[in-house]
Amino acid sequence: MIKLFLFIGSILAGLSVAGGAFASHALKDKLSDRSLEIFETGTKYQMYHALALILVALLLTRLETVPMTMISAGYAFIIGVLIFSGSLYALSLTGIKWLGAITPIGGAAFLIGWLSLAIAAWGMK
Repeated sequence: MIKLFLFIGSILAGLSVAGGAFASHALKDKLSDRSLEIFETGTKYQMYHALALILVALLLTRLETVPMTMISAGYAFIIGVLIFSGSLYALSLTGIKWLGAITPIGGAAFLIGWLSLAIAAWGMK
């Protein structure tokens, strides 16, 4: 689990940097200001939660017993990035408005991840 979370977190962080650069350079003249803002929101939240996933991986290295809530937090962060950031990328690039309705599901996954991490932290010795 540690290796998987560290690997995925690192990949998501790198892709976030690449996505931000792509938006700043390649998409700047192709998308409206609002669409660029939506895309950039996706990259910001992707980076925040990639770092959160890396934090979970590092915390797992320090625990003798792994609480399921810590594992749940990691998976929730991954799912959140895929749904939240993914739907924002798709919305900004395609203009398909109903994709915005999916975004809150990813936001809920982020909240579940943070709550799971808090519960795991509370139970740590």
